[in-house]
Amino acid sequence: MRITPLALLAFGALLAITPARAAVLHITRDHGGYVEEYKAKYKQIRERGERVVIDGICNSACTLVFGIVPMNKICVTPRASLGFHQAYYDKAFTFGIKVTSMEGTSDLMSYYPSSVKDWIRRNGGLTTEMKKIKNGTELWKIVDPCPDEW
Repeated sequence: MRITPLALLAFGALLAITPARAAVLHITRDHGGYVEEYKAKYKQIRERGERVVIDGICNSACTLVFGIVPMNKICVTPRASLGFHQAYYDKAFTFGIKVTSMEGTSDLMSYYPSSVKDWIRRNGGLTTEMKKIKNGTELWKIVDPCPDEW
């Protein structure tokens, strides 16, 4: 089969009028990490207009998604679970001991929307222990369930 310049031009025009589907970040098993890295990652996702589907574990710094990506771009599947705890310093610098950071915890809280802050307050505030919320009405007070196609 031979492709002519006219065929390439027609194909290019077809691509130009075909609506592009926005990219999706699919979170399935994210236990968190460095807060600054998550801030940068989610800022890029927000700027590109991507959607976020939480389809499993989203703990710790992963939950910053709720304060950076618009809530109308985030949804949860029935497998979703969130985990919140106080921020702590990198254990590599504290001889393996978990040392909480009040400044870091305050920074985390400053990003969360009121729906997340309300859930945290109703559940005793952030502590060193992970507080989890699984799929159901409590989670849906924070974020919408995904449409069936997800």
